[in-house]
Amino acid sequence: MSSRAAAACLRLSPAALQLRRRGAPVLPVRGLNVQATTEQAGKLKSIEDLPGPSWPRTLYWLFARGYAEKAHLLQSLQKSLYGPVWRSKFGPFDIVNVASPDLIAQVIQQEGRYPLRVELAHWKEYRDLRGQAYGLHVDTGPEWYRMRSVLNPKMLKLQEVSAYAPIIHRVVGDLLRRVEFLRSRSHDGSTVSDVAAELYKFGFEGISSILFETRLGCLEEQIPCDTQRFIAAVNDMLMLSEVVILFPRWTRSILPFWRRFVQAWDDLYEVAKKLVDRRVAEIEAQDGSGGAADGLYLTYLLASDKMSRAEVYISVTELMLGGVDTTSNTLSWALYQLARNRRTQDFLYSEINSLCPNKQEPTRDDLNRMPYLKAVIKETLRLYPVVHGNGRFVAENEVIVDKYCFPKKTQFHLCHYAACHDEAQFNNPEEFIPERWLQVEAPSCHSNRATPGFYQHHPYSFIPFGVGVRACVGRRVAEMEMFFALSRLVQNYTVEPEAGAPVVEPKTRTLLVPSQPINLRFLPRN
Repeated sequence: MSSRAAAACLRLSPAALQLRRRGAPVLPVRGLNVQATTEQAGKLKSIEDLPGPSWPRTLYWLFARGYAEKAHLLQSLQKSLYGPVWRSKFGPFDIVNVASPDLIAQVIQQEGRYPLRVELAHWKEYRDLRGQAYGLHVDTGPEWYRMRSVLNPKMLKLQEVSAYAPIIHRVVGDLLRRVEFLRSRSHDGSTVSDVAAELYKFGFEGISSILFETRLGCLEEQIPCDTQRFIAAVNDMLMLSEVVILFPRWTRSILPFWRRFVQAWDDLYEVAKKLVDRRVAEIEAQDGSGGAADGLYLTYLLASDKMSRAEVYISVTELMLGGVDTTSNTLSWALYQLARNRRTQDFLYSEINSLCPNKQEPTRDDLNRMPYLKAVIKETLRLYPVVHGNGRFVAENEVIVDKYCFPKKTQFHLCHYAACHDEAQFNNPEEFIPERWLQVEAPSCHSNRATPGFYQHHPYSFIPFGVGVRACVGRRVAEMEMFFALSRLVQNYTVEPEAGAPVVEPKTRTLLVPSQPINLRFLPRN
């Protein structure tokens, strides 16, 4: 790299100030010296200087060593071999991996005003094929920012999100009735098989109830046909999205993946559009009768003059796609760990019962006084981050990471799993220890080790919902769903593993999911 180019790179570091003005957390960036001379700047290395695996070695790891379903573990392996920043190439991908909190912070603080997670060219191709609006995942620049500014307020402000509490409680009530039904049908009268599948239905019902302002019947014994079609389309589209992107466009007419991908999106969009149009008709009927339209999130979007109807269709669909797995997977892993850590479960029950005796429904205010409940969810997200790596595609400027200067349009992979399993950040990182998140010492729930209590860790070592301007827009809703669901399940049941249940490890299927069904016994509390 020339000293002139490197010096230009260094001058971009004040982008962190731009983030601070927009309220994003900004940390001192180690290794960045905005006063660096041209001579010092010339010492920066380029992407070509990065270490990393060869193609054959990557193929060997993925297929011969089985890391295709353990991509989260591959992060730590490659970090141990190449250091905290390395380059990997696979198929059409050329990626810079960043696996330490300090370096992740450096990327985030230089991401610019309009960063991307990844370029979804195949999603854009589908939108163009059908003449649809692009939406948050495809649109870029000021258009993306405009839509995000409309979607944020009713999703990220706690006061606004609190309005969804009654809706979530009704869905949790249906979940409890579903658990009772499944227990009654089980061989021992207490076991619920494949808890993750049931909680997926809960997650789908919960977020859809908010986004579409209607109930889909996911937790009923007989799921409606349109709802089954909706769920299947989501699964097919996400699975095929991973496959389609690996093949060049000339294969579209030869291989079946593109055709199936288009069909999945068609089904998904058609059902979503039908649900939105139904709500539009209800609002028009209310207006026609002289009354003001009652409603929450969808009603707010439809009333906004900053989004077209086409943008509303695609926006609520994409929000729904991101709002199911975080809730369902995290609750599944939390129950799995609580079932195997009885003292942890008892301590959690004591906290909940002290504030909400006799199985009272917790309120938002109650949740604010349940630090252990929040610690359990945090520790679950640390141990099993739903998204094991966050992408950043910085198109606006060059980026300095450590001793390297990267050109515009470099694709970064922020190795979240490696960061939150780093021994330098978390003691005993492979153990489930909710107490590590408490700010005061709590009675130990673990007889064989001292309670670690609260300690400081790097803020970028734990970013389960992302960070910066591309952070998850549905974070507050997902957290409230998880808090209400877990608290009421623990209020009503003692959870135990099924007799002879094996240890369940996570696997990578785009997201981090259980490698086999989690079967748990739900024993009613008195």
